[in-house]
Amino acid sequence: MSAGQSQPIDLADIQGDILNAYGNSYDRASYMLVHIDRPAGGRAWLGSLLERVTSAARWSGPKPQTTLNVAVTYTGLRALGVDDGLLCGFSDEFREGMAARSALLGDVGASAPERWESPLGSGAGHVLVTIKALDTELLERELARFTDGVERAEGVRVIHPQHTQMLKGAREHFGFADGFSQPALAGVVEDGDFADGVAEKEGKWRGLALGEFILGYEDEDRLLPSAPAEPLGRSGTYMIYRKLSQDVALFRRTLSDAARLYGGDEEKLAAKVAGRWRNGTPLVLSPDAPIPGFDPSDSRNNAFQYLDTDPDGVRCPLGAHVRRTNPRDALGWKGLDESGLLSYRHRIIRRGMPYGPPLPDRAEGPNNSGEAKQGDEQIERGLVFVCFNASISRQFEGIQTQWVGDGNALALGHDKDYLLGDSSTTDKMTVQGDPPFMLSPQPSFVTTRGGEYLFVPGLAALRFLAGAAA
Repeated sequence: MSAGQSQPIDLADIQGDILNAYGNSYDRASYMLVHIDRPAGGRAWLGSLLERVTSAARWSGPKPQTTLNVAVTYTGLRALGVDDGLLCGFSDEFREGMAARSALLGDVGASAPERWESPLGSGAGHVLVTIKALDTELLERELARFTDGVERAEGVRVIHPQHTQMLKGAREHFGFADGFSQPALAGVVEDGDFADGVAEKEGKWRGLALGEFILGYEDEDRLLPSAPAEPLGRSGTYMIYRKLSQDVALFRRTLSDAARLYGGDEEKLAAKVAGRWRNGTPLVLSPDAPIPGFDPSDSRNNAFQYLDTDPDGVRCPLGAHVRRTNPRDALGWKGLDESGLLSYRHRIIRRGMPYGPPLPDRAEGPNNSGEAKQGDEQIERGLVFVCFNASISRQFEGIQTQWVGDGNALALGHDKDYLLGDSSTTDKMTVQGDPPFMLSPQPSFVTTRGGEYLFVPGLAALRFLAGAAA
């Protein structure tokens, strides 16, 4: 296992939205999916963006008012004219694309690719440009500049714009604090606070190897991750983009109905489903009530494990969402090395932002009746989920298939994640206790509306794509 980052890190060659969690600082974000009809025109347009691409280099002053980052699909690399000799170096799952792997991912039924928003997953999307801004006015200004550049380019057009905005308190639509508990990376965390990195003996923590997330750097096995030839294989990573629709009204009704059999404590039952109270307090640290003023963004508040504190899931259920997606040491194997191989090597860097207006609180419904207005329920809302990893199959797909879509690795049989799982089988959730409480199967709270597998090039690789990919 890697003990630290031995190679110097070229932050100026790594795109900024991978290592910098500036999403929570920026109120608005737009994800602009672009199609390229002519390779030369696409390369020229990409070259016009280079000076505006935000890198991971440390800011010497205030945060920039806007940021811009670029990712490319496999069909996009072809559309830019990259030759087959380079293309064959990319991973199989990236070349196949997300839609082709839908059955593996659990994107079936209402989440199946044939029901996705067009043109997501069709191969028509070539370049995804992410623009973030501190406020609405700044975003609209940058979008106007971006749109003007696209219109001036030859054979380039936006085919799927997706606009998002932070919700009050950095919550997602189900009401939980979101966007924290990110893996601490060796050589990147400046103050040496590696909580939520890799747990070692005597309560110590160390940073994860950078190569788990950035190509061209050593991973936890002290090996270079599989990558295409340079310059594409240096400073880049793979990006997962998924538009997830959330049925907030169904989630609220399900909790309300179940809570009548759970002693009436709807908030505690919601925390049991998620594994955290709505303000981010982990159940394993405070099982009976949220900690007032809890700061989930403080990494020290995420420096916890499960195996010694809560092996049987009495505090935080074995099937709770956060315990499934990041089991830490809960998989039950003795020894840090073994549990690390099973858990820490499946970590991802999560980004993204909610879209759509929040569903009004039930107290705001007609006559405080406990229900939101019917029209409000029909409005589309959800989360644009974005994550980065060096291996799509081992990291994102490993989490999605082994821990979210199947409970076998967690000794939960075939039960899926109650929060994210699809309704293709009669899944349930067991809330451990004396006696245990069973949450009955329900229609899906979350439906996939589309997605793409993308590659995020380093800055030198972007320059190559813009000028030398012919």
